[in-house]
Amino acid sequence: MKLATPFIELPLRFDAARLAAEVAAIEPSAWMPHPQGFAGNSMLPLVAVEGDPANESFAGPMRPTPFLERCPSLRRVLASLGATVGRTRLMRLSGQAEVKRHADQGYYWADRVRVHVPIVTQPTVRFECDGEVIHMAAGECWIFDTWRQHSVENDAEQARIHLVCDTVGGEGFWDLVACGRNHRGQALGPEWRPRSVDLDGPEPELRFERVNVPAVMSPWEMTRKIGFLLGEAQSSPVLPRLQDLAARLCRRWTELWAAFGEDPEGWPAYREALDRYVPAMQQAAGALPLRNQIPFSSALFTLIAKVAVGGLAERASARSLTAAAGQGRDPQFRRPIFLVSSPRSGSTLVFETLARAPGLFTIGGESHEVIEGVPELSPVHNGLGSNRLTGQQATAKVAEVLRERFWRALKDRDGRAPATAPVRMLEKTPKNALRVPFLDNVFPEAEFVFLHRDVRQTLGSMIDAWNSQRFCTYPSLPGWTGLRWSLLLVPGWQQLVGRPLAEVVARQWQTAMETLLDDLTRLPPQRVHVLSYDAFLADPDAEMRRLCSALGLEWDRPIEGALPLSRFTLSPPDPDKWRRHEAAIEAQLPSLAATLARLERFLAGVRDGGLGDNG
Repeated sequence: MKLATPFIELPLRFDAARLAAEVAAIEPSAWMPHPQGFAGNSMLPLVAVEGDPANESFAGPMRPTPFLERCPSLRRVLASLGATVGRTRLMRLSGQAEVKRHADQGYYWADRVRVHVPIVTQPTVRFECDGEVIHMAAGECWIFDTWRQHSVENDAEQARIHLVCDTVGGEGFWDLVACGRNHRGQALGPEWRPRSVDLDGPEPELRFERVNVPAVMSPWEMTRKIGFLLGEAQSSPVLPRLQDLAARLCRRWTELWAAFGEDPEGWPAYREALDRYVPAMQQAAGALPLRNQIPFSSALFTLIAKVAVGGLAERASARSLTAAAGQGRDPQFRRPIFLVSSPRSGSTLVFETLARAPGLFTIGGESHEVIEGVPELSPVHNGLGSNRLTGQQATAKVAEVLRERFWRALKDRDGRAPATAPVRMLEKTPKNALRVPFLDNVFPEAEFVFLHRDVRQTLGSMIDAWNSQRFCTYPSLPGWTGLRWSLLLVPGWQQLVGRPLAEVVARQWQTAMETLLDDLTRLPPQRVHVLSYDAFLADPDAEMRRLCSALGLEWDRPIEGALPLSRFTLSPPDPDKWRRHEAAIEAQLPSLAATLARLERFLAGVRDGGLGDNG
C-alpha cells in the first residue's frame, strides 16, 4: 500500500522474548523456503487460504494455520492491531542474507498495509525504503510503504525473525496509525505514547479476511486503480494517449457491468475489452516507468489485467481453467518449454544458450526451491521417498501454488518481468526427468526438449559431481551412508546404500532414462523435441536455430566462437575426461545395455520421423 511516508511506527510494544520462546517451540522442519527461492529467506505460514500452510495463493478465505493455533501470544499480537487479518507469516532472514530491492506491485498488496513485529533481531539489521534506512527493534510494531522500492540486509550471523501481517486495516488499526510516528521520530498525532500489550488474558477474537480477489473487478475499482497508475507515471508525452485509452476501457467496463455484473455469462465480453485496450495501453506506454521504477506496463498487468475478470478461477487446476475458457488454451503459460535429461548431460549450457532467444522467460536457474518449497512436492515432507511426481500430485491447489511461484520469479533475457500474459517459459532442473507427467498436468501446453549425451561422459561427470560434494541435494538423507546424497533422488535409492559410487550413478542415470522414455512416448509427438549434446557442441548456432524453429521461437543472437563455460562446470570440457573413471564406468555398461538399446530405438524413431518434427 502507498503511504504518505516510507515508515510509520505504531504505538504498541510487545514482549519479544516471550514471542521468541513461542516461535522457538515450533519444530524447525515447519519452516519453508521463500516462495521465490531467495537464498537465506524462509517462512512459516500463520494465516493462509483455507488455513493450509502450503497454499501461497491470495484468493480465498484466510484462516489460521495449525502453527498459529499453537501460538497464543502471537494471536494476541494480531488481535491488538484492531484489523481484519490477511495473509500472515513468520519471516526469517538468516545471517549474511538479504531481501533484494524491489517494490510490491501485485494486486493483493495494493490495498493492504504490511505490519512488521520484530521478534528476533539485532541492531545491524537494516530495513531500507525509498532511500530511508531504519532498524526495527525487537518488540516494536511498524508499517511501511510497500509500493516504494525497499530492501532488507542482515549482515550479522544471527537470523532475524519478524511477524509479518498483510491487512486492509480496520477502524482501530487506523486510529493506531494516526497516533504513530514516522521514521524520524516525528509524531503523527498530538503525542507519541506507546503502550505495552498484555499477552495473557482471555482468548482474543480475531477476524480474518474472506474476500480478497474479485470474480469481476467493479468499474469503480477499475477506474480508481487505473487512475492511480496514471498518477504514479513519470512525466511523458505518451500520457494523453494512455489517459484516452484508460477512459475508453473504463467506460466499456461500466457498460458491461451494468449488463452482467459478476455473471460468468459476461466474462467473454470483459476479456474482449481487456484484450482490446490493455495491449494498446502497454504499446503506447513502451518503457514508461512509474515513480517507484516499476514499468507502467508491468503494473497495469499485475494490478488490473491479471485479476480484472475470473481472478478466482486461478483456484482451479490449469486443465480446468483452460477448459473453462472454452478454447483449450492456457491463459498464463503458452507452450512452456521444459529441458529434460539425466543429470550432468550438459543441460545447464543448453539452458543458458536457449535462454538468449527473444520472448523467453526463465527464473534464472534451476527450480529446486520453487518446486520443493511446496511441501506436497518435496520428498522431505510428502512421504513419496523420491523426486518422482505424477499426475496424482498435480492437484488443483498444488497447480495453482506452483504456477504462481514460477510466475513471480520470471524474467526475460534482459531482466524484465512479464508485462502481460500468456508468456513462453523455459525451465531446466535435472530432477524434472522424474516429473514429466506432473508437469504435463500443471502446464497443459508444455513442450519437452529431451537432451541426451554419451553415457560414459555423463557417468564420468556424475562421479565428479558426487566427489566434489557441490551438488548435494539431500545432505541428511535418513539411512544413507558415505558421501552426502547428490543429484536427483531416484525411486529405490535405499537399495544403493553401501554400493560403489559408480553403481550409484549408473542407477541414477538408468532410472532417469527409463522414466523419461516411458513418459515422453506417452505424449503427443509434436510436444517432444530431441537434442544431442554432441551435435550442440559441434555447431551450437545451427542446433539453436533448428531447435528454435521446432519450438516456434526466433533466434536473433548468432553464436560466434567457443561457448562460455556453464555455471556448474567443474573442469574444462574434454571428451576423454570420463577415462579418469574408465574401469569403474566400463564395469557398469553391461547392466545398462538394455536401456542404451531402448534409447537408440527411440532416437532412431526420431531420425525416421516417428516423432513428427521432433528431430
